[in-house]
Amino acid sequence: MTALSEKAAPEETPAPRVRSRRKKATALGGTDKLVLGLMLGIPTLIHVVLVWLPSLGSVALSFSSWDGIGGFEDIKWVGFQNYVDIFTRYPRFWPAFQHNLIWLAFLLVIPTVAGLFLAVLLDRQIKFGRIYQSALYLPMVLSLALVGFIWQLIYQPEQGLLNNLLGTADNNPTNWLGDPDINLYAVLVAAAWRHTGYIMLLYLAGLKSVDPALKEAASLDGANAFQTFTRVTFPVLKPVNIVVLVVTVIEALRAFDIVYIINKGRNGLELLSVLVTDNIIGESSRIGWGSALAVILLLISLGFIITYLYQVFSKENRA
Repeated sequence: MTALSEKAAPEETPAPRVRSRRKKATALGGTDKLVLGLMLGIPTLIHVVLVWLPSLGSVALSFSSWDGIGGFEDIKWVGFQNYVDIFTRYPRFWPAFQHNLIWLAFLLVIPTVAGLFLAVLLDRQIKFGRIYQSALYLPMVLSLALVGFIWQLIYQPEQGLLNNLLGTADNNPTNWLGDPDINLYAVLVAAAWRHTGYIMLLYLAGLKSVDPALKEAASLDGANAFQTFTRVTFPVLKPVNIVVLVVTVIEALRAFDIVYIINKGRNGLELLSVLVTDNIIGESSRIGWGSALAVILLLISLGFIITYLYQVFSKENRA
């Protein structure tokens, strides 16, 4: 027994080493928490300071009358009077509101359908698919201001590409951007040209994540390509559809650069974002009106997004 106890005694000595390892693990865990806190805390702080505080400030200023000159003591609080005046006495509001709705409907239909169609084609591993994908996505890299400048050259009445292709450049050329009856739709084509590549990339990423076994099972059941896509593939793309909706609503309501570079958002190209800029930094300098318009723009975007998300998730809960 004595010999066995003497042999077993050295096995008890590593206890201090175990404690030191635990201390090191605890120290590493504290370091990880500190790094994680900094990685989450700093971006959150920047987001709150640069996004949420200005947004809340705009909401507060929407209930005031202020020309931006002087301190906060010069702000006059007027309640909901700015909103009442915008809806009843501001002649540019309702045309801009209508144009924003047309812009949103156009982007929800044309680029979304075109982007989905192109994504389905590229998902079939066609020849030179990577080249086509890069070429179709290239307009998204360009800013809306640059897109507006490019399409100005295309839409020029006498020297523009479109009228020359139609053969009307020398005889009664169409003023695509000067005619208030058609210039909105002409600009929408330019915006859709840029937006389609982004939608295509989103849907292409979603199609790559679809389990091939689902398609194989559908083909074994006798489904053709169209039936497989509509009944198997497209329902799986529901998360991508939500992303596409949110991105399209934001893109449609924040549209500003392309119309401002063409004619400063006038003569048929009025948008709510242009009215916000004209009232805040324009000649009138009505901070309260501009802030109220920004809040209306925010509520419109949230209305579309929240309604759609509620319908989607309520259906999933019922299922």
